[in-house]
Amino acid sequence: MSASPRRVRRLALQALYQLDARDGDEPAVRESLLTARADQKEPYTDEDVERAMTLASAAWVSRARADRAVEALAPGWPASRQPAIDRAILRLAHHEMTSGLTPPKVAVNEAIELAKIFSTERSPAFINGVLDKILKSLGDPAPPTPGQ
Repeated sequence: MSASPRRVRRLALQALYQLDARDGDEPAVRESLLTARADQKEPYTDEDVERAMTLASAAWVSRARADRAVEALAPGWPASRQPAIDRAILRLAHHEMTSGLTPPKVAVNEAIELAKIFSTERSPAFINGVLDKILKSLGDPAPPTPGQ
């Protein structure tokens, strides 16, 4: 059975964090995820790992764009000053918000939850503040036209 989007996102965050630490070495990160999945209470399937890697890889490729957006909104906290896990959370959320993969408000909420689990006590507020500004800069998407 496939993992929920939340579990895949959590795995994607772990992959993105490793991509940053390993200078983008996707094969090594993929192998790490495949090896570590057996240690989970609910192991990930090969499909889950591939979904997570696809998401993490796309966020990795668009990291410069995410970093610029964050720096414009929080100039005192460029990517180089952020804790690595916060940087990964922001990059993943930015990618999800701007790619249309996830409704932006959902991406913000999920990022805050990831920060509560993986980061410091102050990180959820920082991530919420930055992503809320990004959300406002995106504007409200137009509702779909009936019949489309």
